[in-house]
Amino acid sequence: MVDNLQACGVFGSEEASLSERAFPAPASDERKPFERDRDRVVQARAFRRLAGKTQVFTSRASDHFRSRLTHTIEVAQVARQVAGALGLNVDLAETLALVHDIGHPPFGHAGERALDECLRAHGLRFDHNLHALRIVERFEQRYAGHRGLNLTLGAREGIIKHSRDYSVAGHPDLAEYFLDKQPPLEAQLIDLADEIAYLTADLDDGVESGLLDVRHIRENVSILRRSYEGVEWAHPAAEEKYVFHDALQAMQKTLVMDLIRTTRENVAEVGARSLEDIRKCGRRLAVFSPQAEAERMEEKRYLYDTLYTCTALDLEHSKAGEVVTELFNFWVNEPEELPEAYFAEIESEGLARVVADYIAGMTDNFILLQYADVRRKVRSGKAPLPARR
Repeated sequence: MVDNLQACGVFGSEEASLSERAFPAPASDERKPFERDRDRVVQARAFRRLAGKTQVFTSRASDHFRSRLTHTIEVAQVARQVAGALGLNVDLAETLALVHDIGHPPFGHAGERALDECLRAHGLRFDHNLHALRIVERFEQRYAGHRGLNLTLGAREGIIKHSRDYSVAGHPDLAEYFLDKQPPLEAQLIDLADEIAYLTADLDDGVESGLLDVRHIRENVSILRRSYEGVEWAHPAAEEKYVFHDALQAMQKTLVMDLIRTTRENVAEVGARSLEDIRKCGRRLAVFSPQAEAERMEEKRYLYDTLYTCTALDLEHSKAGEVVTELFNFWVNEPEELPEAYFAEIESEGLARVVADYIAGMTDNFILLQYADVRRKVRSGKAPLPARR
């Protein structure tokens, strides 16, 4: 059994090659390259805007529900724990966790679906991973000598490959990101850290909202039931809400330890001894065991059936789609109403893409203000009603 996978992580010569930046960076300080990446992400405007973007519930519902930002912080906690236990590059893993959702538009997945549908009418698509790459390469403007955050090659590769694979044929513009090879383990573990974090948090927020019931969860989610019974046995007099909270933490620990153990076993099974071995493997090695994967899917189906598609959230999702679609159509029909800073991008990027970029960068609150403003203009006759598609 491989107890420490440092040889398979991003260190030494591998770190040197993946530490390359598109533009020369200022003279190095005591921070390592991926530490500097992390700090640049945290200081980015797009990162701060995650505080105003929906995770599952909008920020207007309660101050206690997770935002896209607090979810991101929880993913980073899990990613650091897993990477540290495996002896991987914790700085790279943390950076990728912090940047993994930076490309999401307002209103969570409902906003993303609506924006993608709008772009399809123009022969385009919206992909939050690719949009995140555009953010760190183009939209963030904090430096005098170049656009973007000038992140390392390793960080940029992880942004687009942490949760899915892209083909060279389908995305020749991404050729520099080793599309024919597997990503480093630090990138592979991010999608699973994301799953662990939101599966725990969404049950918590669902109960807090009153849309989910602890007893019903126990009856239908086996991994939570086992965790709950263990806590209940240890604390028989505790209130249900405290038992449930401890059970969530126990469930999260179970998934984290399974990911660590299964990744070690997979690396040992294929005989990987270097990052290049990981890249050539042909499959991702950072995965859950079959049992944990089955239980993950059981919980995920439960959340879809009882929370994500419940009537209350369906109404929110429908309204979100309406807001995104109407604003998209309005600015496509009336591009002069866009902020002046976007005019220069239209010739090179196309109007539809520029409008999508503008919308994707908004927080929930800002897009609602824009929607109200556009509706006022329509009612006053200062602008035509956007065409519905």
